[in-house]
Amino acid sequence: MSVAPVAPAIAPPGPPLWLLAEVTYRCPLHCVFCYNPLDFAQTGRGEELSTADWLRVLREARALGAVQCGFSGGEPLMRDDLEELIAEAHRLGYYTNLLTSGVGLTRERATALKAAGLDHVQLSFQDSTRELNDFLSHTKTFALKQEVGEIIKSHGWPMVMNVVIHRLNIDHIDRIIAMADALGAEYMELANSQYYSWAHLNRDHLLPTSAQIRRAEAVTDAWREKVADRMKLFFVAPDYHEGKPKKCMNGWGNVFLTVTPDGTALPCHTARMLPGLAFPNVREHDVRHIWLESEGFNRYRGTGWMKGACVTCPDKEKDLGGCRCQAFLLAGDPAATDPVCPKSDRHGVVQAAVAAADAGEVPARPLVFRDPKASRALSG
Repeated sequence: MSVAPVAPAIAPPGPPLWLLAEVTYRCPLHCVFCYNPLDFAQTGRGEELSTADWLRVLREARALGAVQCGFSGGEPLMRDDLEELIAEAHRLGYYTNLLTSGVGLTRERATALKAAGLDHVQLSFQDSTRELNDFLSHTKTFALKQEVGEIIKSHGWPMVMNVVIHRLNIDHIDRIIAMADALGAEYMELANSQYYSWAHLNRDHLLPTSAQIRRAEAVTDAWREKVADRMKLFFVAPDYHEGKPKKCMNGWGNVFLTVTPDGTALPCHTARMLPGLAFPNVREHDVRHIWLESEGFNRYRGTGWMKGACVTCPDKEKDLGGCRCQAFLLAGDPAATDPVCPKSDRHGVVQAAVAAADAGEVPARPLVFRDPKASRALSG
């Protein structure tokens, strides 16, 4: 008598170690590379979770095993209840991060956040010069950011400085690192722009040339030796130029849980753009159900969903097929091989974009700044 083979059991996912609490889409800055959705003025307008909702989410995620909580946005300091949320996260045992533009971080508010138990501040700059910093954010914030850097240091927080790198500021990378060193940053993240949302809309303006990337890496390496005893430098390589896909968010639904201002739960902060997926909302489901049982979090877990070149690729367990949002934007299919991979049948799209940047082609379309008016126009 033959016995039908038993399918191997699929191990349940581990806990969502990192909770990203996007508490608001409101922001005084209008950055051309913002990762907030193009339609943020519609999806986040008047629908922000209440304080009670966020406190419940913090408790449920912690009970499930989350250990780190980042408060982000938009600009999280625009929430009047931020101190209350951070105090609860601290009480629950999270390591807490504030990801901020610095706007609104006065000395008085910094003191209140310190008392609430905030562990860590990441301060964003757009450039090392007042002119370009203020142009890229469409605000006059450079001097304010310098002052906020001093406030962070005076309150004893380890300071992480973040600068999104792209064609318009990459040649200033030497001055950017020097600025971080002068402000006493312990960590400096040089995050080459990832081309989603507003950065994808402005990609033809922002994608650096291959020569610019090589020079920037060399400058960063030289600075690593110079500041090795006082600052760690992280140069996040750009997908388009590196020629190999990254394990997106360390694996879909594997480590990161994002909750957006209106309560939509996502496996990564840009996943909302993907068609055919019903992402759950924390107003309707608890975090355990969302993480373990929802279609949105299970669709691209593991490797069983793969097709095309990914199926037989020896690296599929390393990169998990790359980024699902990038696959959708560049190949029109969230389940496709990430086109930054040379094995993708759409890799030519990436090669063409890099070639256009290397050729110095000037886009006819002007930069589009992230603001509610532009968002409504794009989603209307």
